[in-house]
Amino acid sequence: QLQASGGGLVQAGGSLRLSCAASGRTFSSYVMGWFRQAPGKEREFVAVIMRSGGTTYYADSVKGRFFTSRDNAKNTVYLQMNSPKPEDTAVYYCAAREEATTRYVYWGQGTQVTVSS
Repeated sequence: QLQASGGGLVQAGGSLRLSCAASGRTFSSYVMGWFRQAPGKEREFVAVIMRSGGTTYYADSVKGRFFTSRDNAKNTVYLQMNSPKPEDTAVYYCAAREEATTRYVYWGQGTQVTVSS
């Protein structure tokens, strides 16, 4: 199970850190991704971090502003949101997949992030 937290209201240009805690003993074997869905829009990819945490990829819209990291000892993945913009307002989800596939099989419940201008 994945439990996302840390969402809330933040001013544009501020910062916010989302967390996603996983239960189970195999967290380190999963690739962890972040996605978001704004009202009326489809869910979109935000960031992904590989199992060891050494490799990350980002959507162009957040590159250089958002950073993902993980602590395998704590079974937790993070999304640091710096200089958020109003267009970053969305429900943010964490998800897990096996490295050999592209399909995310476990999803968190989502946490709302609202960026005010």
